[in-house]
Amino acid sequence: MSNVLVVGGTSGIGLEFARTRAERGDEVVLTGRDAHRAGTVAKEFGARGIALDLSRPLEIAAAVADVGRVDHLVIAGVSRDDNKVTEYDIGAALDLVTLKLVGYTEVVHALRPRLHDDSAVVLFGGQAKERPYPGATTVATVNAGVRGLMNSLAVELAPIRVNTVHPGVVGDSPYWQTKPEKVLATLRTETPTGRLASMADVVDAVDFLLRNRSVNAVELTVDGGWLLG
Repeated sequence: MSNVLVVGGTSGIGLEFARTRAERGDEVVLTGRDAHRAGTVAKEFGARGIALDLSRPLEIAAAVADVGRVDHLVIAGVSRDDNKVTEYDIGAALDLVTLKLVGYTEVVHALRPRLHDDSAVVLFGGQAKERPYPGATTVATVNAGVRGLMNSLAVELAPIRVNTVHPGVVGDSPYWQTKPEKVLATLRTETPTGRLASMADVVDAVDFLLRNRSVNAVELTVDGGWLLG
């Protein structure tokens, strides 16, 4: 049994990962911005929920103060920012940059005393860093920045392992399920496997990164080869 903390675990892939590990018998703590929602969601599968807002890094240490030993740390919190350089929303950009680059780092900083030599960390990036789209100005930038953060943490925290997962289009995620079927069908035709990644695929990839003791400072892409399309 492992002690697992999932930051950003009240929806989407973070929720699926938290549920999977709890059902496996691990002790799981998940976080969300809202304490009531985090507690309600966690209770559904025997986990514990706490409030933590990655975009408010000065409050993170207090939020995780009573979290104990952490074997596996997954930081999956995201913010959907549609930001073009020609119509630049500085406030939204600052929120996302703070959330992913400062917030992710502060979570690790605050939890460092609870991590041990066999702990493993997985950060969430995304494929916008490789194939930006209109509106991805900040998203592409911060997801590329996650690579540098991963490398820095892997060196500084050694022998603790730090890896990153970069999901592509995850067809059954809440975000992509709102898209028109025509859009998803086009994306499938552009993917060599003929299918979009699923949340289960990403959960399995995260689990691999946490489990394999010789995988370190690795960026794992989960997109069915979409970038080749």
